[in-house]
Order: sequence, then structure tokens, then C-alpha cells
Amino acid sequence: MSQRQVLQVFEQYQRARTQFVQTVAELATRPQNIETLQNAGVMALLRPLLLDVVPNIQQTAALALGRLANYNDDLAEAVVKGDILPQLVYSLAEQNRFYKKAAAFVLRAVGKHSPQLAQAIVDCGALDTLVICLEDFDPGVKEAASWALGYIARHNAELSQAVVDAGAIPLLVLCIQEPEIALRRIAASALSDISKHSPELAQTVVDVGAIAHLAQMILNPDAKLKLSQLIVNAGGVAAVIDCIGSCRGNVRLPGIMMLGYVAAHSENLAMAVIISKGVPQLAVCLLEEPEDHIKAAAAWSLGQIGRHTPEHARAVAVANVLPVLLSLYMATESSEDLQVKTKKALKNILQKCTYLPALEPLLHDAPPNILKHIVGQFSKVLPHDSKARRLFVTSGGLKKVQEIKAEAGSVLQEYIHTINNCYPEEIVRYYSPGYSEALLERIENYQPVL
Repeated sequence: MSQRQVLQVFEQYQRARTQFVQTVAELATRPQNIETLQNAGVMALLRPLLLDVVPNIQQTAALALGRLANYNDDLAEAVVKGDILPQLVYSLAEQNRFYKKAAAFVLRAVGKHSPQLAQAIVDCGALDTLVICLEDFDPGVKEAASWALGYIARHNAELSQAVVDAGAIPLLVLCIQEPEIALRRIAASALSDISKHSPELAQTVVDVGAIAHLAQMILNPDAKLKLSQLIVNAGGVAAVIDCIGSCRGNVRLPGIMMLGYVAAHSENLAMAVIISKGVPQLAVCLLEEPEDHIKAAAAWSLGQIGRHTPEHARAVAVANVLPVLLSLYMATESSEDLQVKTKKALKNILQKCTYLPALEPLLHDAPPNILKHIVGQFSKVLPHDSKARRLFVTSGGLKKVQEIKAEAGSVLQEYIHTINNCYPEEIVRYYSPGYSEALLERIENYQPVL
């Protein structure tokens, strides 16, 4: 047999191995094939290929294993029982960037299913190697390692602490400063998974200075809900509120905006800002900052906090924010942007606010386009609240409503009609403009019966 014929045997074997791992990796993308692959003993066949002399075969074998392990916990358990993890960890430190990404994917796919499987990854020494990958020059390797670490940490405080002890947090903070958006998101998500279990773990994220970078990230339009949740989990809202209170001018601006972006995502996140006493601090910014663009940012953030539910709107209203917003909106010296922001904030808050004592003072000063939202809230509350109806009369609110000149058929007129229907006809007439003069005229023209 010639040398050429001998080499052909090896080439044929290599082609067969390559075709096998590529086909398995492709088959593993379809759920209907998984059980058949498992029954055929695919795990045992892929394991030696992780150490193949051909890098492409190694990488594809790891990819196939990751797809299988990702499918269910039985296959992930098979990876652990097949003693595959030590090989992956060894190769993770030694191989090229393509293999590192594939190996980190397998670790992530195994670790996501349960605390027990995640612990198996920790026990085989994977954390140190994954942390080293966070320093890799390739963003894709950092991304894969961040993802795997986050999936391990998300299960419980013990696993999260193991990730912390491996030195992951400072490197994840560096990752959220990288230019690649995908890497920044996944690193931020991993920090969230670490910080969510306890105040102590959250404090570790705060202590390495993560909040300042996360606050900048959330101003990016690409920021996601999970990033906002991370900031709350890590105690970042309270830290930012303290910062706003201790500085002045443009230094406040990122913090003011961050509170608005956090609050915009959900009722719970907005309530976290309220509980952390963010509303009074934003109200101070609205009052004391001389620059219109900072006032506009504070107005916008207050609108994002108050727009969710009546409870949120009340928290903003009791801080006496509404008259300030109205005054800034109506001031001729306010910039166009400030007027736009205050008008929108007023609308957001008023449409949810059912706390009438905060709304009533606005009846006397608001222009028609704001007045309709205020009167609309009274028309919703008064029909169902007898105490509020009485107070509305004694405070002069009903009298003020009768003085409003609304266009026939307008929404404002409908609201006024609804309010008037809450009272006896003679009470409405009594508070209508000109009624007292009509009474006096009747007295003058009345001829007593002698």
C-alpha cells in the first residue's frame, strides 16, 4: 500500500468525523430528533471528539453537546455523568476563541436547568476558567462567559456567592463598559442574576462602582427592563437619589433621567423609586434648578413615575408637584422643551390621579387644555364618593366648575354635566354664575302680601 493510500484512510476518517459532528449539530436543532439521538448514545460518541486533533471537529462537537444539553435536564445530566465537564473546562483554557465560545455555551446549557447541575459546573472548577475568559480579547468569548456565569448565579445565593468569590464582578463591570451592545447587555444581566438574592450580594455590585456605569447605560435607548431591575436590585435607586441630593447643576442630570427610565418600565419599578423617596428629591430639582433643561428632565421623570396607577399619581401629587408643573408650563419665560415636558407630565399624572385635594387648587389656574383632564378626574370620583361631593361644595370647587365656559358638545362639557348630575338641581343653580343677582332681583321685585 502506497503512502498516498495510507493517508487517504486518515483523510476519509477525518471527513467522516467532520460529517458526523456537523450532522449531529444540525439534527440537535430540531426537538423531534432529540430522543432518537439520545437513545443512539450520541453523548458517548461526541465526548472523544471534544479532544479531536482537528479544531473544527472539537468546536462542532461542543456545539452539538450544547444544543443537546440545552434541550432538557436529562441530557444536561448525561453531560455531567459522562464526565464531559472536565474536558470542556480543560479545553476552555487551552483552545482558540471559537472553541471557548462553544464550550461556554455547553456550560451555560447544563447550568441553566437546576441548582444541582449548576453546582456540578462549579465543582469541576469551571468558574475560574470562565472568569479568565472575561479577560479574553474577543468580545464573543467574554459574552459567552458572562452568559454562563449569569446562568449559574441566578439559581440561589450560594451559587451567586461562588461566582463572586471567583472574582467575576470587577470583570463584568469592565464588560459593561465595552462598546459592543450585546456584551454590555449580557454582562449587566449577569450582574442582575448575582445581585438579586440578597442585600449583601447587591452591595458587592455597588461596591465595585457598577451603578455609575449602569446609570449611563440605561440612558441608552437600547436599555432593557432587566437593566432597570438590576439597578433596583443593586440598591442603585437609593444611591442615585442620594447623589442627586448632594450635587447641583448638570451633574444631577444623568441621575434625574435614570430615575425616569427606571420608573417608565413597570409599576413595581416606579414604586421602588417612590419608596426610595425619589419623588421629593425630583420635586426639589424642579424648584431649585435654574436651568430649564434640568427642570424639564425632572418633570419628565415625575411624569413617568405618576403615570402608572392612582397610587403612583397620588405619591407625586402629595409632594405638591402639580402646581409647580402647571406654573412652569404657563410661564412665558419657560423654554419650549420645558413647556412640552411639563404639559406631558401633567397629563400623565392627572389622568391617573384620584386624590382630589391635590387637584382642586388647579381648577382656578389651569388653561382649558389642562383643565379638561382635571375636571375629568372629578367626574370619575364624585359619583361614587359622598364625602368628596360634600367637600367639593364647601371648598368652592362646584362653584368654580359652574364658571367654566365649555364648548357645546365638548368632552369638557360632558365632564361638567357628569359632575352636575351628582347634586340636586337647586344646588347647581345656586352656585351658577348670576344666580345671586337673580335672587336679589327677585327680592327687589317681590311684593309682600300685606
